[in-house]
Amino acid sequence: MKFGLLTYVLGLAAGALAGIAPVENIQSILAKPKVLCGRFDQTKQLVGLKKPLSSNGRFCVIAGKGVLWRSLKPFSTTVKLTRDQIIQIQGERVTLRIDAQREPAVQMIHAILFGLLAGDLSALEKLFVLEGEVHEKSWSVTLKAREPALAKVLDGIALKGGVFVKAITIAEANGDLTKIVFSAIQTGDEAMSADEAALF
Repeated sequence: MKFGLLTYVLGLAAGALAGIAPVENIQSILAKPKVLCGRFDQTKQLVGLKKPLSSNGRFCVIAGKGVLWRSLKPFSTTVKLTRDQIIQIQGERVTLRIDAQREPAVQMIHAILFGLLAGDLSALEKLFVLEGEVHEKSWSVTLKAREPALAKVLDGIALKGGVFVKAITIAEANGDLTKIVFSAIQTGDEAMSADEAALF
């Protein structure tokens, strides 16, 4: 259940670094705002389909609170992820609620998703082996799952960025490929709309 749930959340929307760039070097480039919001454009290529599925919307990463993922097109759906629960909202109706007390994997999924969006590599090291490179003020990192059960779901994850994470590529073991590009990034409390702030 927990790895199927992880694949679902990532679709929405590590000991040591084995490359030439230690985690500390990349972390020193990344900004660490308390609130980070922006636009995402996502494409998912499913095995057996010629045309990829596309979506876009907004995201917010709030340190100490969680992640907000708001798909605006083609359908309006909001996913709120905290350490304690995952909530999916359509309109004003909650269509999915998963509590960490019933599904302990929620905390792991929160750590992974928050780490990916915020570029918090230290939060990802426990579950993934990282290989990275730094080129002046830009960097790239690939992640390979340490746990065999997780590796059966995820073939690998790639991150690219500078001061902020700019792109994430998620390769699933079944051949599906998800690419997410981030833009129009803002930081600080003013980065969130009133509706987004109200959800926290």
